[in-house]
Amino acid sequence: MIQKMTFLTVTGPRDDIDRVTEKYIKKYEFQPENAVTEIKNAGQLTPFAEENPYKKETEDIASVFKDFGNIITEDGKGKESTIEEAVDTVKDLRAELNDLFVKKTELRKKEEEYTISYKKILPFRDMDYDLSKILHFQNVKFSFGRMPCEYYTKFMEYAYPDTDVLVFECRRDSEFVWLVYFTPRQCEDKTDAVFASMYFEKVFIPDEYIGSPGDAIESLHLKIKEIQEEIFTIDMKVASYLQDHSADISAALHKLKDYSLNFDIRKYAAYTKNSVHSFYILCGWMPEEEASRFIEEIKDDEKVFCFVEDDIKKLGTKPPTRLIHKGILKPFEMFTRMYGLPAYNEMDPTPVLALTYSVFFGFMFGDLGQGALLFVGGLLLYKLKKLNLAGIISLCGVFSMVFGVLFGSVFGFEDLLSAAWLKPQEAMTNLPFIGNLNTVFAVAVLIGMIVIIFTMILNIINAAKAGDKGRMLFDTNGVAGLVFYSSLVAAIISFMAGKNIVSGLFIVILFLVPLAVIFFKEPLENAISGKKELIEGGVGMFITQGIFELFEVMLSFFSNTLSFVRIGAFAVSHAAMMGVVMMLAGAENGGNINIIAVILGNLFVCGMEGLIVGIQVLRLEYYELFSRFYSGSGREFCPYGKTEKKKA
Repeated sequence: MIQKMTFLTVTGPRDDIDRVTEKYIKKYEFQPENAVTEIKNAGQLTPFAEENPYKKETEDIASVFKDFGNIITEDGKGKESTIEEAVDTVKDLRAELNDLFVKKTELRKKEEEYTISYKKILPFRDMDYDLSKILHFQNVKFSFGRMPCEYYTKFMEYAYPDTDVLVFECRRDSEFVWLVYFTPRQCEDKTDAVFASMYFEKVFIPDEYIGSPGDAIESLHLKIKEIQEEIFTIDMKVASYLQDHSADISAALHKLKDYSLNFDIRKYAAYTKNSVHSFYILCGWMPEEEASRFIEEIKDDEKVFCFVEDDIKKLGTKPPTRLIHKGILKPFEMFTRMYGLPAYNEMDPTPVLALTYSVFFGFMFGDLGQGALLFVGGLLLYKLKKLNLAGIISLCGVFSMVFGVLFGSVFGFEDLLSAAWLKPQEAMTNLPFIGNLNTVFAVAVLIGMIVIIFTMILNIINAAKAGDKGRMLFDTNGVAGLVFYSSLVAAIISFMAGKNIVSGLFIVILFLVPLAVIFFKEPLENAISGKKELIEGGVGMFITQGIFELFEVMLSFFSNTLSFVRIGAFAVSHAAMMGVVMMLAGAENGGNINIIAVILGNLFVCGMEGLIVGIQVLRLEYYELFSRFYSGSGREFCPYGKTEKKKA
């Protein structure tokens, strides 16, 4: 069900907007719209351009919570704080902690620098030579770096003997060899080229170290440790202050967030420019019941005026949509949202989706035992984890159980339960011109015909609610399409039943006239909408386009109807797959049944085929049902206060 919305315009003295927001607006679910663009006939309106005075304080205290939230144990809800007290709390917080935070940032930067140097030198720790001497060689070129193991082996075997270079291997792992090579200055270009061809990666070593790499590593390790101890000391000072002032800080955060949020509603509001009196204007959507309570509450407030727009068609914005579902319909809302929310004046497809999805799934996956597993497993997950998909699976399991009884199937055993209706693999029907056809295929096509007719009726209702007469009367899924397709279905069913209701008059009135209406849809729509030009783009183009579109209409009716054959096909394939499981378990040989094989086979079929059937049914819903009557072009109702708090 789509909740009814009311469009409100709230106004009053400009400097009273904060009080109204705090006292009234924040208590209700209110989705504001841009007043400047929405109210076009209210004279000169100016948007608020004031900077939020609480934004910086809110960000500062929120960052403290982000970094030290585990230290601030009080939630602040039990302590009341005025906005002035909250601002003073942030000032005190800055005064006490700013210097500590600046120093901590500097220490973190140093720690990072030392850590990078530490990682660079670490692979060369086994080199027992003074780094400062190496780094200041005059006539010898050196390079620290690493080389892939395979290329290092090739270099040492083939190139090393013929190269004026001294290589010192420092460390090796499964991928790389870390090394230092030395070469005379006059040979450095040739040597560097050889090493580059072997994918040698240079590592820059700063020239600030004294002693061997091991000495440098030890020195860096000590420096890093000293910095970490200083940072720890700072954190302890911060923690001590925050623990002592937890209640004040938490209360300040709540108050600043509220005031910052209330102030930001100005982004949607506007005000009138007047030398004597200036009024704010705030407009937006509110659920009908809440709007009534809001109007009742403000009726005695002399500074607040509220106007209700009775004709929403006059508005520049479309009403937002809020779906309200309870019980078994609630999980299916997920599938509706995946396709798109219904427009405000559009029919909510969730009840239709819930019924058809469950029935189609049960038909395609009819097994009493496996259906029970889906029902119980889905129900437990839905109750424990609140997973919408689990709720859908649980309801589908119920219908699988129902069709399992109709098909006489329990965990793939076809002889434990007599079929209340038929056996999908065995039941056959003799049809004229077709011959013997599996009954479930014929039933699936019949179901498809009924569903298509039903969705056409829904499309007509939706078009009528939207005031779209052209779509309602002349569309493929409108009255013209309904008359043609339902007449075609009636003719086919009567023929299959051995009766012929088709006559010349029947063909003209119920076949040719609806097709002609569909063909001339564009000029008919232009005529009822009052357009002077009935045919756009020329008669020749109109006829050519109309012929192709009419052919597409006929083809789509045929393909969409046959698409429902998959319902019967999966019912048969499920029985066939379980037959294979029973055969592998020895159930068809009259010998001992392998219970393990039966259990594993049932789990495999239940998981794999359940997933495939679920996807196929969703495809039917979206492409064969929704595409005929549902646009999904709505926008979600997002109450200002609650939505912004979630974002924060």
